[in-house]
Order: sequence, then structure tokens, then C-alpha cells
Amino acid sequence: MHLKYLHWPNADIGSFTVVSICDISQQTVDHCAWKFNVPHKTIQPLEVVQNPDVDIIFVLTADEFHETLCVAALEAGKFVFIEKPISLSIPSAERIIAAEKAAGGNRVFVGYMRRYAPSFTEAFKREVASIPKILYARSRDIVGPNSHFVNQSGTSPVKFFDFPPNSRQERANNLDKLIGEAFGGSATDKDVKFCRFLGSLGSHDLSLMREAIGFPESVCGVSANEPFYSAIFNYRNKSGEPFAVNYESGIDNVPRFDAHLAVYGENKTVSIQYNTPYVKGLPIVVKVDELNEAGEASSREILSSFEDAYTVELKTMYACVVEGKPIKTTPEDALQDLKLFDLMYKQHARQS
Repeated sequence: MHLKYLHWPNADIGSFTVVSICDISQQTVDHCAWKFNVPHKTIQPLEVVQNPDVDIIFVLTADEFHETLCVAALEAGKFVFIEKPISLSIPSAERIIAAEKAAGGNRVFVGYMRRYAPSFTEAFKREVASIPKILYARSRDIVGPNSHFVNQSGTSPVKFFDFPPNSRQERANNLDKLIGEAFGGSATDKDVKFCRFLGSLGSHDLSLMREAIGFPESVCGVSANEPFYSAIFNYRNKSGEPFAVNYESGIDNVPRFDAHLAVYGENKTVSIQYNTPYVKGLPIVVKVDELNEAGEASSREILSSFEDAYTVELKTMYACVVEGKPIKTTPEDALQDLKLFDLMYKQHARQS
């Protein structure tokens, strides 16, 4: 397994043993193997993939290498945890899906940790389901620099820069291929930044939105002004009536973490607020504002669990691998994000 600093502390839950790590930096693998007492270390990914003691490969690399490493792991008969986004283009995700099917299916778990938080799976989805008619929804993720939280939380990793001389060019070549597939040929620097943003911060929010209220009918407006992005999605509620979802996201230098999804009904509003994952144990709270039977304004908060979303995610993956439980965040599910990204790219191009 190759676990980055956000996953590694949560893997120590009695179900996982890290037996092999890989990074392109020799100094990084030396440091991590020493710090966490890992028996096998390498700078060659295929050594981990082909290691007979490894059951699950964690693909936590740059997005450009997700497909090649995931496919190699599947061909070696391994289970795969792949961090979101699954990749940056629809054809790339489809190649992963094909490789998983060839390997027997139910073998790739995509890491959308927010979707495994108990406050989302239990309280938020339950409360949203009780809204008879959704009128509006808002998805917001406006945050400050990660370094502000990482450097003060004890999760900041030691950084090394002894990269192989050809690594940057290989990464650039892979990115060019994926961007070409995502945009049908030529793409501007603005397109690349848009794709990068949606694959990083955007995939958290849009995937959460999809699970909570479904896939939108269409995209009616997009604004892409680095470092802020927004869109308006068209939906229909249970009554067949249209409603809009406003998506707004961006990264600035103000140290705050405003990541939430809010759903509005006639008499009830349900929202879930996520805290930074770089500080462990912070609550993920669901808030319900409603007009009660007495005609009074009522507000309540629900906290389903303090358990870290990463920990719950890994426990769920263990059940999928060992007990054969169906995977929720499959490659097919992750492909829906890329299809939504594609709708947003095309709408933005029409507006340009």
C-alpha cells in the first residue's frame, strides 16, 4: 500500500498492515519506511504491484498516473483504492472500468471520503429524503490555503525533492493526453486550470451533490475565473417541477473552510457543513431549520459521529474487500463526475 499522510494514520484501525510503499523520491520512501517501520520500500511502482504480500494497492499519485497504475494493479489481481478524481478524462475512466470488468468486478474503490462521513450517510440523507418538494439547493466550497491547516495540525509531511530527471516530462506527457481527451483536442491554459480544479476540490462537492439529489438535467451557466468557479444546474423535484442548484467554489488566502451542501424545501432546510480534513476529529454537523407544527421557527443540529471520515471510508473498503460488500464509490460512479465536468466545459465554451 502507498498511503499519503491523510490516509496513513487512519489505516491503523486493526484491519490494515502497510507492507510496501513507493514514491518517485528515494528520500521520501526512506523516511516513511523508517518512520512507520514498513518492511518494503521502492521507487519502482511495479515492485509494489507485483509484490505477493500486497492485497490492495492505494493509488494516491498525481492524477496523470491514476489510470496506468490502477490498470496495472488490476491486471496483477489486486484490489485498488484510487483517490478521486479517478482520472481527468472520460475515455481514461472507461479504460479503468474495462480493466476492472476483466478482473472480475467489484475491485476498485474510489476515495470520496466526504460521502462516507456518518453525518452525511445517516442524518443528512435522511433529513433531505423527508423534504416533499425541493425548491433550491446550494453547493459551496470556498476555502483558504491547505498549508494554513496542515502546518498547524501535525499532519504536515516532510518534503523531499529528489525527483528523477524524466519525471516531469512523463507527467506532462500524460497530462497532455488526458486534457486532449477531455476537451476533444486543443485546450487553453484556462481549460487546463478548470479541469484541474474540478478534479481536485470540485469532485468532492459535485460527487456529494450527485449522491444527495441526483444528476442534473443540464447545466445552464458556468463561470470559470481562476481561482473561483461557479455553475447553475437544472434539476426536477419529486413533483416534476424544476429547481436550480447553485455551485460555487474557490481557493483564496483567507484561512477558512466553508464547505457545505444545503437543500431547501417549503418548510424545511437541511445543510451539512464539512470541516477541514487536515485537523482530525473536527465535527461534521447537519443543521435543520424548519417551520414546526406550531408555526414556530425551529432549528436543530445533528452530529452522527466524531469518527473521522477517512477512517469510516477505510473500514467500509475493508468490508467490500473481505466480505464482498458492494462498493458505493465505483469507477462507474466516478465516471458520472467526469460526465458532469464535460457538460460544464461545453457550457462554458458556448458562453465564450
